[in-house]
Amino acid sequence: MKNRFIKKPNKQKKKRQVIPLRLNILFFVIFILFSALILRLGVVQIVQGETYKRQLEETDDVSVTKNVPRGVIYDRNYNLLVGNSAVKSITYARSEKTPPSEMISVAKKLDKLITVTPDTKLTERDLQDYWILTHEKASLARLTKAEKNLDGAKAYKKQVENVTKADLDSLSDEDKRIATIYKKMTAGYALSQVAIKSKDVTDEEIAKVSENLESLPGVDTTTDWNRFYTYDETLRSILGSVSTEKQGIPSDKVDYYLAQGYSRNDRVGRSYLEAQYESVLAGQKSKSNSVLDSNGNIVETVEKYEGSKGKDLVLSVDVEFQKKVEEILKNNMQIGKASGGSDLFDRAFAVAMDPYTGQVLALAGQKINDKGEYEDYSLGNFTTAYNMGSAVKGATVLAGIMSDAITENTVFVDQPIVFKGTRPKSSWFNRNGERSLSLNPVGALEISSNSYMYQTAMKMAGAKYVYNGPFRASPETFDKMRYYYNQFGLGVKTGIDLPGEQVGFKGDDKTVGKILDFAIGQYDSYTPLQLAQYGATIANGGYRIQPTMLKEIRDPSTNGDTVGKVATEQEPKVLNQIGVPSSAIKEVQEGFYAVTHGGNGTGKGYFGDLPVSVAGKTGTAQAFYDGPKKESAMAGVWNTTFVGYAPAEKPEISIAVVVPWGYRDNGSSDPKINMKISAQIFKAYFDLKEERAKARKDTSKVDQPINNKTAAAAAQTKLND
Repeated sequence: MKNRFIKKPNKQKKKRQVIPLRLNILFFVIFILFSALILRLGVVQIVQGETYKRQLEETDDVSVTKNVPRGVIYDRNYNLLVGNSAVKSITYARSEKTPPSEMISVAKKLDKLITVTPDTKLTERDLQDYWILTHEKASLARLTKAEKNLDGAKAYKKQVENVTKADLDSLSDEDKRIATIYKKMTAGYALSQVAIKSKDVTDEEIAKVSENLESLPGVDTTTDWNRFYTYDETLRSILGSVSTEKQGIPSDKVDYYLAQGYSRNDRVGRSYLEAQYESVLAGQKSKSNSVLDSNGNIVETVEKYEGSKGKDLVLSVDVEFQKKVEEILKNNMQIGKASGGSDLFDRAFAVAMDPYTGQVLALAGQKINDKGEYEDYSLGNFTTAYNMGSAVKGATVLAGIMSDAITENTVFVDQPIVFKGTRPKSSWFNRNGERSLSLNPVGALEISSNSYMYQTAMKMAGAKYVYNGPFRASPETFDKMRYYYNQFGLGVKTGIDLPGEQVGFKGDDKTVGKILDFAIGQYDSYTPLQLAQYGATIANGGYRIQPTMLKEIRDPSTNGDTVGKVATEQEPKVLNQIGVPSSAIKEVQEGFYAVTHGGNGTGKGYFGDLPVSVAGKTGTAQAFYDGPKKESAMAGVWNTTFVGYAPAEKPEISIAVVVPWGYRDNGSSDPKINMKISAQIFKAYFDLKEERAKARKDTSKVDQPINNKTAAAAAQTKLND
């Protein structure tokens, strides 16, 4: 019974005592954690708050450059040849972090503000990219689970593959306009401006875009420029061209231009004068600081340096004279084409220069294309080469004197030269020896004696001539003769300030008898410009002057009515002096004078109507055709040339005329258009000089006016129309 009253332990009470203890521990841990969190928040807000706020609001300053208008180009009389036509432009510059979705959004807004025609050059890939960007969810939904796990590039490739023809067909004209804008926006590099619209931009479009710039990040309104050419095709191939924004800097010069601070889509001179004087014409870019937010978006752009327009080139060329020379070439080419055997004749060249300064007064070339139309081929004066014939005989005489093979008084009997086993080689007037004249250098040049030059070359080779005997000479004689010819500019670069100059071609037949052909200009080939430099060297008394297309560099015009101040004047550059006494040069000059005035002169009768005396040397070379008509390759043809200067007593102009492949070697007669061209060029030059002397204006004014403002304005209007 006793045991019945024994109390059992209260398990529930014990349990209730344990639970509060655990809860207390839990609450304590939570309290500690909350305390730590509050403490951390306090540190973040109070101690580090300003730091994090600055980081959140932090922006980057990035330098952005913009191209400035290029310098313009004048002729020597300050006629504007190449100018700039300002055009309104709407541009875009993206940041390095701008997402495609934002660009599409901007493109859609722009489409509502400006008129854009869908680009006919939109590719299928352009449209696929646009569809994916505007149908992002649908595009991703087409990917399999495995495809979604691919890396970005591979996954996107699958997205492109999944775009169907039906998807592309569903794109409206509006979509294609937006795709066109988007394509232009992506064409440039980050933080470089690209033109969204730079043609036919209206004032209304400029106003609309300007009012909405805050909602169009990266978009701006500005002024762009285009090149215009006052005289159409005159000198067009020499003036060169400028790349478009899309073309940017040439791929073969990327490293060079990038090292100079250019951007890849900058507009630069692509060829000839525009390329040669890029550093002068380009000017200094304007610089702005673009403020980027933490996401890389452009927040604000502040101009730091407005830049400076490129300096202006004043060429040595006289454009009025140049145009007359081009017409002279065309007119006489028509005469040549009307003659027999002229089916391969398609080009002619003329170079005129100041023999004392090297300034090129005219650099003309004309070519007949497949349609029978004339094309400017001025660049052919220094990029193509031909056998020049007897025009180079002045160099042969002086080479003989320089090498001590002959003297100024050496006399040779003009006679056919006969070596064993070969056909006779003779002068044109003495085929059979019936006119075996005794000639000194002057007489040899006057009558264009081949025999005299053959005998001079044999002396240079150390060979003794024996009728019907062998001809023994060292092949090194070719190099010896070339060395002396090079002194005149024949066979070497003239140094003209234009890219792409060629040196001509060396004959590759080492038969020693070819030395004789070399001496009369029928072995190596030379460019028309080399022939002109050689002629100028004779004209000025033995100084080889570097030809130049540049007269001076001027600062930009400040008012558009007058040219800017002179920044740099081009000084003559003497490349070398011919190593003979002045009396030897005078001997050749007398020979050149006898060519045009002597009783037996090969050039007499062509220059009698001129108000000044002309001296020069004619040339006819038997050559082989190597032009564009491949089916006639190596056909026998004749090249005709002339090199000369006037006035003979004190030259102020030296010219070279080259008419390649004028007629076939099949009995056709020579129409002598080389001589007609030469006489007409001299007449045009001195007629212009006389006209200008009569109409000479007061040149005492400090400001030099632009002389062809009306013509330049008309060309500019034509471009804008």
